[in-house]
Amino acid sequence: MEKFTTLSGIAAPMPLVNIDTDMIIPKQFLKTIKRSGLGANLFDEMRFTQDGAEIPEFVLNQPAYREAQILVAGDNFGCGSSREHAPWAIADFGIRCVISTSFADIFYNNCFKNGILPIVLPEDQRDILMKDAEKGANARIEVDLEAQTVTSSDGETFTFDVDPFKKHCLLNGLDDIGLTMEKAAAIDTFEAEASAARPWV
Repeated sequence: MEKFTTLSGIAAPMPLVNIDTDMIIPKQFLKTIKRSGLGANLFDEMRFTQDGAEIPEFVLNQPAYREAQILVAGDNFGCGSSREHAPWAIADFGIRCVISTSFADIFYNNCFKNGILPIVLPEDQRDILMKDAEKGANARIEVDLEAQTVTSSDGETFTFDVDPFKKHCLLNGLDDIGLTMEKAAAIDTFEAEASAARPWV
């Protein structure tokens, strides 16, 4: 998993509330077990018409936001079913950070396991960043995970809370497999000792 330390990127404003996981990645794209390729279908029903043409009004189809790495979203982002494909699609599109006032718990936790930093801020601070994001590609928001700060393009800085263990995992690029592999030496020692003590097993 890619490490997350600092990020300076274009932020796309998405003020809709209750964006659920089916809106993030519709059910017809859940057949794959690969994490790659889903970015093409991120927000599919909002980005494209039924015949596959782009909807120009949708924020990620606008030239200023095609390279967005941050999403500033409305309340209760990631609600609905607990599909891990939702953060897979967001990450594959290139978005590394989502800022909102609240997230669904399962989606929130899945973000950390897939290299995405979900940031919870009070409504007034989120609204300032939403307005900042509306400026387009010239306005870059800066995120510093170590310092736990978000800074607007105007230099206004907000602090956010994050669980220390989740922060450690993101800073070091550790998903569940990576955490297990950190214990590889201890696992090998245990297996060798267990095999010697119980060779019949």
